Formats: sequence, C-alpha cells, structure tokens
Amino acid sequence: MSSLTRKRDLRTGKPIWSAHRRPPIATHALVRDVKTDVVVIGAGISGALIAETLTDAGLDVAIVDRRGAIEGSTAASTAMLQYELDTPLHLMAKRIGREKAERIWRRSRQAVDALRERTERLDIDADAATRGSIYLDGNILDAEGLAREADARRRAGFEVELIGPAEVEARYGIRRRHAIIGFGNYSADPRRMAAGYLNAAIARGAKLFTPVEIVGVEPHERGVTLRSETGPILRARHIVFATGYEILKGIPRKGNRITSSWSIATRPQPRAIWPTAAMIWEAADPYLYIRTTPKGEIICGGEDEAIADAAKRDAKLAAKTEALSRKLAALLPDIDAEPAFAWAGSFGTSQVGSPTVGRIPRMPNCYAAMGYGGNGITFAMMAAQMLRGAIMGTGDADAALVSFHRKF
Repeated sequence: MSSLTRKRDLRTGKPIWSAHRRPPIATHALVRDVKTDVVVIGAGISGALIAETLTDAGLDVAIVDRRGAIEGSTAASTAMLQYELDTPLHLMAKRIGREKAERIWRRSRQAVDALRERTERLDIDADAATRGSIYLDGNILDAEGLAREADARRRAGFEVELIGPAEVEARYGIRRRHAIIGFGNYSADPRRMAAGYLNAAIARGAKLFTPVEIVGVEPHERGVTLRSETGPILRARHIVFATGYEILKGIPRKGNRITSSWSIATRPQPRAIWPTAAMIWEAADPYLYIRTTPKGEIICGGEDEAIADAAKRDAKLAAKTEALSRKLAALLPDIDAEPAFAWAGSFGTSQVGSPTVGRIPRMPNCYAAMGYGGNGITFAMMAAQMLRGAIMGTGDADAALVSFHRKF
C-alpha cells in the first residue's frame, strides 16, 4: 500500500539543534484501533502547535507520524520567527490588493505575538528570545524600494525605522547598505519548542503514535476513517494534515512548490554579536538571513534554489557552506564566520509567501496546514488558531485569506 503523502528526504548534514538536548516525549506503538475527536498527522512544530491548541479546546487528540517526533524538517529550521513575510508588503499589495495584504501581514504579527505569549504561559523552555530585525536593501528592493516598503508598513500600523548607510554602519557595522529596522520578532530552538508543545498536549490526554504510516483515508459526513500500514484503524470526527512539505497527494497546491535551502552555524562568540542581536535579512533573491542564539552562536542561511531533489540538494552542501561563510564574513567582518555546523533542508515557497490553511475541498472533515515560505513556524501558530476556530465552529476572521478557495 502506498502512503498518502509524498515521501521526501527533508534534511541532511548536522543542524545546530542536534547538539542540544530536547525533552523526552512519550510515544506509543499503534497496536489497536483508536477512536478520537481529532487525528493530527505530523509530529513536527506544526502538528505540535495544532495538537496543543485543540487539546486546550477540550478535544481528544491523537497524533501520528511516519518517522518519529520532530524528525522531519523542523530540525532543519533556523527558527527566525518573524512577522515580516518573504514578499514585501507593498509588492504583495500590488498583487492581491492592499486590504488583503495588510490583513495577512497584521495576522502574521499577531501570530508571532501569540506564539511568544503562549510559549511563556505554558512555561516552555525553548531558548527563546525577542529580537528586532534589520532588513537590508538588495536586488528586489533598492533604497527607494525600501522607502516605499517602510511607508507601506507604517500605513498598515507597523512600527519601523528607515535608516541610511551611515547609520547602519554606525549601529551595526554593516557597510554601504540601507535598512528598515523592525521590532518584536522572536527566535527559538525549534526542536525544544515543538517538544514543549507536544508535551503540553500529552499532559492534557493527547496520545502520540509513532512510527505510523497512514495509507488510506475515508472521509464521510460524520467523520473520517484512517487505515494504517500495519492494520489498526483510527476513527475521528476530524483529521488535520500537518505534514509540512510532504504534501497530501491530490489536494490543490495553490502555487506551492518545494525548494532547497542551506544553513550554517558558528561557534559561540557572544562578544562579537552586533548591538541588539537583531535578525538580519535582505530584500534579495536569493537572500541571506542571520540570527543569533542566546549563547552567541550565529546562524546564517540562504542560497535558496528551486531544487526538489534531495540528492541534488545534498551534493551542493559543501559549496553552499563555503558560500554562506564567505557572505557572512563579508557582511559582518568582525565575527568568526567559520562554520561549526552545516546542513541543508527542503522547504516550500508560495506565490505571495502566504500559507494555505483550512478545509480540504471535496474531503469532508479533513483539514490541512501548509505553512510555506520563510515564516513556517509563524504560520504554524496561525494555522493552529484558525483550525481551532474551524473545528470548534467559532470561525476565524482571517480564514478566507489563506483558504483553499482563495483566488491568489
């Protein structure tokens, strides 16, 4: 029997998070039939946030994963939890309209705030930190383009600062670049964050079954029946696909496509970190993105290419590692850019950098969370909020912006 979702080799190399211990997570073998309110397929960060939110709503939840908890692309994330989307606000407004673009951006900001507040309220130790951002000019937005973007963000209610090359160099040591300074973003260890949310769900009675390969799904008006490869059946009122970049076969892709990204991390060097330790990224394609950890390690990613094949992606790891180290050293000459960790991962992009979340067309009681773009974890929180509203019947004011029925 074949699996329901496309199987991908999601990452390779040695992510920085592999050197950090994560809390243990209680798992179970699927040895008998299960009946529950909701089955969440996927035990990465998206599945963790969704499961925790649904248990908070009082639902009985079962989580299944074909690998194991947090063994997919979550471990390859650089976990820059920004509200700022890959597509600049004023360019998104040209494509989908100003009102929709501003609503998506505002909801992204609300999702970052909710993630921070919920993580703190649940007392999850995820090595998290609130950080500003430094958005540098590049081949997508030059100095004039950055000024238009700053105006668009202010018009939408975001607090930003637009500064020129002299000020950028004086503050951060970055030469000959214009920048928009943003505030209120977030960073974390994605494995520890996902583990914390899974354990919060489990503490409320959720069960995590792994490894489990789902090979059949039969939706009907009263619920959904799922068949596992080993035989046991799961029956639920609802099912949520939180399978990340392993997309469910046959559902609308809404312009989503798989791409490859590469990342490095340095040794701890807290004395070399720039003032405010703000996240750095570029209005460029491909763009460079940089963040720090509370210990002073520097994580740098980018060099993205439209490569879906894992073998081709992995073959470029050495060359991409060298390129990232070279670019990091050129941008921040006062740091040691020698990589201590290097890894590659398969990620997703969409036409305007927004996710797809909601009820799957022609599949009653089936939902999906496809959090594409550089804001994957931010979108995972957004998806958790929206899916809670959909399943509980309370709705969500912004659900139509990311649904399978949207026109963009």
